[in-house]
Amino acid sequence: MARVVTELTALAAALRTLRAGWRLAPSSPTAAELEPVLQEVARRLAAEPPYGDPFYLGHMLKPPHPVARLAYALTLWLNPNNHASDAGAATSRMELEALRALARLYGWRDAAGHLCSGGTVANLEALWIARQALRARGIARPAIAASAQAHYCHARAAALLDLPFHAVPTDARGRLSLAALEALLAREPIAIVVATLGTPLNGAVDPLDALAEQCAARGLRLHADAAYGGYFPLAGNLAPDTRAALAALPRADSLVVDPHKHGLQPYGCGAILLRDPGEQRFYAHAADYAYHADEGPHLGRAALECSRPGAAAAALWATLRLLPLVPGGEFARGLEAGHRAALGLWRGLRDIPAFCAPAPPELDVVVWALRAPCASAASAAARRFHAQARAQGLHLSLARLPRTLFAEAAPVTSWDEPALIGLRACLMKPEHEAALPALLDRLAALADPHGAGQRAAAHNGGLTAVT
Repeated sequence: MARVVTELTALAAALRTLRAGWRLAPSSPTAAELEPVLQEVARRLAAEPPYGDPFYLGHMLKPPHPVARLAYALTLWLNPNNHASDAGAATSRMELEALRALARLYGWRDAAGHLCSGGTVANLEALWIARQALRARGIARPAIAASAQAHYCHARAAALLDLPFHAVPTDARGRLSLAALEALLAREPIAIVVATLGTPLNGAVDPLDALAEQCAARGLRLHADAAYGGYFPLAGNLAPDTRAALAALPRADSLVVDPHKHGLQPYGCGAILLRDPGEQRFYAHAADYAYHADEGPHLGRAALECSRPGAAAAALWATLRLLPLVPGGEFARGLEAGHRAALGLWRGLRDIPAFCAPAPPELDVVVWALRAPCASAASAAARRFHAQARAQGLHLSLARLPRTLFAEAAPVTSWDEPALIGLRACLMKPEHEAALPALLDRLAALADPHGAGQRAAAHNGGLTAVT
C-alpha cells in the first residue's frame, strides 16, 4: 500500500502542474458517486489471477513500470489522439522520440515508424507495406513464408491481404528450419520471409543471421517479428547463436516490437519500424478535416490505425527516460534476470522425474511435458496438473507441444497423436529469479505429493547462465 500511496502522491503533484498549464474539464462526479462504481470494479478485478505475482507464469503478462502507469494516467486527463499534431502535439513528439530510441537499439538512425495497438496490427502493417513495396517492383501477389511456430497473426494477415502463406517446419528447438526453407524456396515463388525472434510457444529465436543471408542472395524481403524478443539485444547472458540472431535485426527490412511485453508498458502498445523511411509513402492519404495545420507531425498520415492513444506514447517516453535502453543498465539487467530464472527452472524441471523438458530456453519461456505411456495420456496428465497447480496458487499455461521438440528425449513411448499438451511458463518478471527455489519446490510437490521425487535440497544450479 505504501508504494501505491507514493505513486498517487506523484500523480497528484503532476496533475497540479498540468492544471496550472490549462483548465481541466470542470464537471466531475462526487466521491460518493464514484466510490461504489470503483469498488465494484475492484471487486471484479480481485477475482482475476495475480498477474503481477512471481507465482503467475502462465502468459506473457508483465506489470507496467510505475512511471508508465503514472504517465499514462496523467495523460488521460487530456486524452490526446496521436493521429494529428493539433490533436496530440506533445504526445506526437514523445512518440517520435520514443521510436527513435527503439530504432537506435537496432542500429537504425533514419528509420520510420509509429506505435500501434500491438504486434498483431504491427505485423499486419509490415506485411501490407511489404506487399505494396513488392507490387511497385512488379510482383503482383508476393507469397509469404514464416515458421510453423510464428504467431498466428501472420497467416491471418496473409489472408486479409490475399497473399499465399507457407508455414515452414521447425527444428528441435522450435526455430525455423533453414533446410526446410531452402526446399520451399526451390519450389515456391516466395517473396517475403518472416523471422520470429521469440516464438509465442517457447520463445525460440529464428536464425535471423542465416535468414538474412538467404534473403539477400535471392532478393527477398525480410520482416522480423520481434514482438516478444525485440528488447533482448540488451541482454548480455544469452547463448552465442541467440545473440547472433538478435544482432542481425538491423538487416531486416521491417521490424515489430511490443513495448507492452518486455517494455514495461500497459496494453496495448506495439511498434512497427521500417528501415527505409521512404516506404511511408505507401500510407499516403488525405482528409478534408485533418492534417492541414502547419505544426506537424501528423502521425496518422503514416499509419493504418489513424486514431491512437497519446497516453501510450507518453507512458513509453517516460519509461525510456527513466530506464534508457543501454547494455548493463537497469532495464537490461531485468531481462538478464528473467533469462537466468528460465534456465534455472529448466534445469530444476529436469531433476523432477515426472517431467520431460526439451531444449533449454533461448529467452525466458520454458515448456515441458509430463511423462506418460502415450501422448494422449501425457496431455490428460498435463491438464490435471495445470488445474491442481492453479488451485494452489501456481499459474501456468497449457500449450500444444509438437513431437519435433522432443527429438533428444521423449516423454512418451507411444505417439498416438502428433503432438501433446504440455505446460508452459513465462518468466518475464525479474522477481522470478528470487522466487525460483519456491517455484521448484511447489512444482516438485505437485508432481510427487508423497515426496518420493522431491528434488535435491539446496538445488541452485539453475542460477548459472548458459552460453
